Amino acid sequence: MTDPRRHIPRTDTLLAEPRLAKAAQQLGTDLVKEVISAAQQCARRGDIAPAEVAERALAMLPPTASSLRSVLNATGVVVHTNLGRAPLSAAALDAVHAAGGSTDVEFDLAQGRRAARGSGALAALARAVPDAADVHVVNNNAAALLLCALGLARGREIVISRGELVEIGDGFRIPDLLEGTGARLREVGATNRTTVADYAEALGPDTAFVLKVHPSNFRVTGFTAQVPITRLAALDAPVVADIGSGLLRPDPLLPDEPDATTALREGAALVTASGDKLLGGPQAGLLLGDAALVSRLRGHPCARALRVDKLTLAALEATLRGPAPPVRAALEADAGALRGRAEELSSALRRRGVDAHAVHSVAAVGGGGAPGVELPSAAVSVPAEHAARLRRGQPPVVGRVEKGRCLLDLRTVDPDDDERLLEAVSACMS
Repeated sequence: MTDPRRHIPRTDTLLAEPRLAKAAQQLGTDLVKEVISAAQQCARRGDIAPAEVAERALAMLPPTASSLRSVLNATGVVVHTNLGRAPLSAAALDAVHAAGGSTDVEFDLAQGRRAARGSGALAALARAVPDAADVHVVNNNAAALLLCALGLARGREIVISRGELVEIGDGFRIPDLLEGTGARLREVGATNRTTVADYAEALGPDTAFVLKVHPSNFRVTGFTAQVPITRLAALDAPVVADIGSGLLRPDPLLPDEPDATTALREGAALVTASGDKLLGGPQAGLLLGDAALVSRLRGHPCARALRVDKLTLAALEATLRGPAPPVRAALEADAGALRGRAEELSSALRRRGVDAHAVHSVAAVGGGGAPGVELPSAAVSVPAEHAARLRRGQPPVVGRVEKGRCLLDLRTVDPDDDERLLEAVSACMS
């Protein structure tokens, strides 16, 4: 008898199939060959018939040549670091697409000569924070703080409260970053209490600046004390305020979250912040404040190593100039509207035979911003055993498991994606 595996199409035959040939042009021949090989292996195992190899290969093709996959964030964490932090707005995505080719990122089209890099994004940032005499952008907030230490404190002292020697995600610690620049840390106060006298006694001829770090991903409560920027600014040393989350102006939804405008008005010489958290833009580090200090840092030899590319500049400018980004929409979402969406989705899923229920939920800001702030939300509750299957679906759906159920929190799902969520859950449950 003839072994059916002999009828599995050859790789070159499959590559000549019009649809796979087109995919090879878009995604690259090597990637398509890998997918064809996987489909052929399915046929060798007997999972599919030899005649189905081409269709299986087409079904297995990724949407792009990148291994990154678009996911539906149903975790209820608005700024989820593991899911890429802030999702970009449509305006920012359009700007990134436009910047993909040759651009005038560092060229004056009118004069036909070299120009300042990213002037449009810098101008937009300056307009967004008029209290900043000058602004600069680097590739993330850690880079902004690194540049401050390199440019202002190499071989000198940075005065910082012991309660602000923080560690953030993936083992990254502020003290290690600063000491790696050749600066020395002068720790003052105690873990839970630091006074203005502690700072004043530590200042000396070797003091480069006083660093105020927002402990953005934890809270210390009880017998505590910390010194506001207004009182630090009265001391004989510049104050660098690392506000972290990228809030540019006071926000009534997050009254306890520090913002750049307030920090500058209170006397901070420099403010550093992230672009991909509460600002809702791309990964970037923002430097705002005193014109002489910003100019000094911009001219530092390491500034070029920390600069951002044209795609980041395009996305940042569009975020600052354009409509409210998804992060803002998620923070401002009405709890009643979320409940209505959860009821509608749950009803639709039950009609399809899925054990789904609308439940109350509590979402979080995430991304090291507004620790302890609870956002009332609503979720679609499905059996917890389906969580892994949902993550492996198309598109992947990432929820959270609580008390034996998988909650798909709608505060972090764009309403325009409700139909995609419905189909993705239905496909996984069938």
